[in-house]
Amino acid sequence: MAGCARGSARAVLAFLLAPALVALLVAPARGRGGRGHGDWGAAELLPPRENAALVARFVTNVCDWGALATISTQEGVRGRPFADVLSLSDGPPAKGSGVPYFYLSPMQQSVGNLKENPYATLTMSLAETSFCRKYGFDPQSPLCAHTILSGTVIKVSEAEMDVARNSLFIRHPEMKTWPSSHNWFFAKLNITNIWVLDYFGGPKIVTPEEYYNATFQ
Repeated sequence: MAGCARGSARAVLAFLLAPALVALLVAPARGRGGRGHGDWGAAELLPPRENAALVARFVTNVCDWGALATISTQEGVRGRPFADVLSLSDGPPAKGSGVPYFYLSPMQQSVGNLKENPYATLTMSLAETSFCRKYGFDPQSPLCAHTILSGTVIKVSEAEMDVARNSLFIRHPEMKTWPSSHNWFFAKLNITNIWVLDYFGGPKIVTPEEYYNATFQ
């Protein structure tokens, strides 16, 4: 009798919890380490496309991660392009510096590549946010704005260490708990070339000077 009662109680509990569990499973992933920043009103905040430098800064600040392309040193694919997804941050939301910071480990394949050849290209896209989903833009469409930054990846100096740490940990708090045995270090992309693709007709070229002088709010 007691077993039947327990079975009934479990059935009722499962019935009550089912809608919440389904909602969790089908809900879109949120950015900023679960803080929802990836779903903020990008549509309302997106700068005018005429200001390509500002669009580039905006995309860099909104994005939590990007695809970093390096030249492979791996056996069998040496010398070929090698892309990996890396978490990044240029600072707090709406207060970014424009400098993409990374938290890297020597155990990562990309880091091994960078030791031999520091040149890399980083691509970030508004496909990470709710903007493109809201307007039905395919991630490959130029209307789903993305920014391409090229340059060299270097370790940050001691003077810049706190800035890099605060920029990354405020957006990726989980990083604080990553195992120290992996010898994590802070790095940044020293930008030399910038392309912005936010409309038809090909990418717009932005100079680093224009990029860093753009006032982003």
